[in-house]
Amino acid sequence: MLDPDITARIAALAGSLVGRHVIEVGPGPGGLTRALLATPAESVTAVELDSRAVAVISELATVFPNRLTVVEADALKQDLTQLCPAPRHIVANLPYNVATPMLIGWLRQGLAWERLTLMFQLEVAERICAAPGSDHYGRLGVLAQWCAQCAIVMKLPPGAFSPPPAVWSAVASIIPHAEQPEPALFKAMERVTAAAFGQRRKMLRGSLKSLNGEVLLAETGIDGARRAETLTIAEFDLLAKAHLSLCRKN
Repeated sequence: MLDPDITARIAALAGSLVGRHVIEVGPGPGGLTRALLATPAESVTAVELDSRAVAVISELATVFPNRLTVVEADALKQDLTQLCPAPRHIVANLPYNVATPMLIGWLRQGLAWERLTLMFQLEVAERICAAPGSDHYGRLGVLAQWCAQCAIVMKLPPGAFSPPPAVWSAVASIIPHAEQPEPALFKAMERVTAAAFGQRRKMLRGSLKSLNGEVLLAETGIDGARRAETLTIAEFDLLAKAHLSLCRKN
């Protein structure tokens, strides 16, 4: 992705970056990096695993020695909160094969980020932002919308990239809520959504059976004949809290 007009639009979609510290994951040849450096961001930290891309970005760092830091690391394993102080923004064109686990990891650290502006494969972005009852609604959307305000803010055709991928892409704006779940509750929500959506065609009384579903449904007042895709984020929140309470009692 080298078109300067497109990278400038993506940087602008991150909102005001005045005084903010930006982390870019997978900068590649640095097209988006240059656009971020053209904003008033306090600093930009580029995290890249490919040593060839690191060499290219490192040359750019010599031009912006006080604003651009290059870190050669696997962002999936790296604690990004250690790379720069708050307030932090993540702005990135994520590698499609690891985009989902990366996002879930960052959602676990919701209070660490002021905003995430992330490019995904379009289908993944639609899953993140899907409404209950829609075709794309599932576990990823519940986790994301439970922790943040999510919206697709830009769609990009394959031709915007070189080489072009086989699918469309989309930029999602993810703004964490001021209140975030404690780690134990987040794990409870992961278990509940994994069970509920792991067997989508089953009614909740069946899909949640391994989690003492009858007890959870009774405590929350949710009809066991319903299916996971019909539940709202608030109803999943009730189930996660009931599951955590049950785990703590046992």
